[in-house]
Amino acid sequence: MNTPFRTLLAAAVATALLAATPALVTAAPAPQAAAAQAGSPSQLVKDNFSRILSTLQQRRAEFTADRGKLRAFISAEFNQMFDRDYSARLVLGRHGRGASDADVAAFADALADSLMSRYGDSLLGFNSDFTVRIKGETPLRDGRMVRVATELERTGGEPIPVDYLMRQDGGQWKVFDVMVEGVSFVQTYRNQFDGPLNRGSIAQVTADLRAGRLQAGN
Repeated sequence: MNTPFRTLLAAAVATALLAATPALVTAAPAPQAAAAQAGSPSQLVKDNFSRILSTLQQRRAEFTADRGKLRAFISAEFNQMFDRDYSARLVLGRHGRGASDADVAAFADALADSLMSRYGDSLLGFNSDFTVRIKGETPLRDGRMVRVATELERTGGEPIPVDYLMRQDGGQWKVFDVMVEGVSFVQTYRNQFDGPLNRGSIAQVTADLRAGRLQAGN
């Protein structure tokens, strides 16, 4: 996958459901897709895109002048919509076996902050015209998880498939993985951090992320 799509993947995860596009969203279900019900994973994807991207457009000048406000807004949305700890355990993979909840949570926080620091500002400079189409919703694990398939449609280009893997957490559907053109956030960062985790502990890798010695997406 080339660099722009790597940025798109990271930005999609860093902003929980934004997919790095400031265009207002119109979700048009494919003929085979059932109509999204209120509270369903597909409806949440649609509503989150519409709400967040509308806010970004309305507050673009404010966020451009004060990047701290941008990051605070995106961080709040990210915390609400993304199952960070579960996703972090998947990223850690075998290195997370037996790890304490506190260590996993600290790693999840450091990873999210690293993504935000590197890719958050791209939301204000990504000017391509995209719309989002909800293609369908596939239950997984006996309905305990679901894949929401979408396409980012752009003028003069092929649609970009973006899928969201979601699970129930505290009675709410939350995203734990994002796949852009079939490339998984979880697998991408599991591959990136496998080497550092082979050489050091979760706590050390977390500290390196906090200090900027490691950056998500390198």
